Amino acid sequence: MKGSMRFTRSVFATAATRAAALAMLAVLSACTVGPDFMRPAASASTHYDQQAEQPVTTPGAQRFDMGKRLDGDWWTALRSPRLDQLMRRVVDGNLELVAADATIRQAAALVAASEGALYPQVDLAAQAGRQRTHNGPQPSVSNVYSIGPRVAFDLDLFGGNKRAVEGQQALADLQKHRFEAAYLTLTGEAARQALLLASANAQMAAVEHLLAIDGKNLDLARIAQRNGTLTRVDVSLAETRLAQDRTQLPPLAQQRDTARHALSVLAGKGPADWIAPDFALDEFVLPSAIPVSLPSEMARARPDILQAESELRIASAAVGVATANLYPRVELSASLAQAASGNGGAALWGFAAGLSAPLFNGGTLKAERQASVDGYDAALARYRQTVLLSFGQIADTLQAINHGAEQSEAQDDALQAAETSLRLNQQAYAQGENSLLQVLEAERAYEQALLGQIRVKTARHLAAVELFMALGGNCVGVFEQAFAKRATHQPQPL
Repeated sequence: MKGSMRFTRSVFATAATRAAALAMLAVLSACTVGPDFMRPAASASTHYDQQAEQPVTTPGAQRFDMGKRLDGDWWTALRSPRLDQLMRRVVDGNLELVAADATIRQAAALVAASEGALYPQVDLAAQAGRQRTHNGPQPSVSNVYSIGPRVAFDLDLFGGNKRAVEGQQALADLQKHRFEAAYLTLTGEAARQALLLASANAQMAAVEHLLAIDGKNLDLARIAQRNGTLTRVDVSLAETRLAQDRTQLPPLAQQRDTARHALSVLAGKGPADWIAPDFALDEFVLPSAIPVSLPSEMARARPDILQAESELRIASAAVGVATANLYPRVELSASLAQAASGNGGAALWGFAAGLSAPLFNGGTLKAERQASVDGYDAALARYRQTVLLSFGQIADTLQAINHGAEQSEAQDDALQAAETSLRLNQQAYAQGENSLLQVLEAERAYEQALLGQIRVKTARHLAAVELFMALGGNCVGVFEQAFAKRATHQPQPL
């Protein structure tokens, strides 16, 4: 029995050696067909909008530091500690990021699965049965069994399997960039909702202040009517003004509540389970300078552009797979089995090389390759369009920030003038020099200017958030950072 086992191992070793030698020769002569992917060249543009990039002389205007990159979390530029706390809670609890994380792990597993095709495939086969043999005067019945391994190896002479692995790796990269895009969208939306919540609170406070003025005016009008200096018409005007101003509170309260609910959902909680803090508009600081990376660097900073690049790489790998399908495939196989029957046992081994090559398929393979080439051209056009759209978005936001500074200056002047007019009209009314109607009109102008100032301030903050997002928010690589953080904080086994 020991001699038989040594013979078996020797036979299998000889077959494996031959297979390895043939495989080595084939690999040395193999080539990988199809295009080798190269990242698209950086944009030759050096500006987004030259006019918008120039320094603005408007008081309080923001400055753009062209050619500089953002460091750290982008929202820290708003200098709100409560916003920092909110972002940590949102990033840790958001279910979209949880789903994106699981999708990345799924893509990584598929990469590992596709890489298995590059290695020999070893299977174990076993068979048992009972057979009847008519090879003599008396039929015989015996038990039959065989067991042993089988090795198969696709030489991948033209790199079809390698291109398939390349495509799966590009798909895994695509999922990472989708995680980054979801992270950027999440943090941007959380900041936006926090600003809308703060704006609603500020506007409600302003309206309540104006309602107090309306109530005071109404009391004065009623006193004047009793003294005979005003008519019922004047009192009715004051009552109408108070009623009209009260109608502004419910929409603002709805804006506040909607923002609160949105923040709860972003944090992965129901509105009844967690309530976001009440932000105040004054706690956000408008950044005086914003670093703006150059167009040539933008393709490496925005996750949507990196997604388009990964899709382009997937399309490139598909061309390689379709090209390899036009060429022959060679597979080596070897098997070793220990078989036995009623008449005895024996070691059986085999070695084979198989070749398959397309001869006629009605043009299917060539058409599939052409389709993959066309798919690559379409992916390249989408990539270029994504880059152009990003440039347009940044240019729009730069202009919005500049125009926001101009509008803020004009709104401040309007508020100052309305405040002066209201004070003078109140003084004139107290001295009997003008009518209550003039006071109410001055009050309305002041109200419009005050609420307008709050809205302009909100819009300027939102424009800054939009620019940070348009520049990529320094979010490329956040998945790796999150993965490293999880690995560091994993509980140690007892």
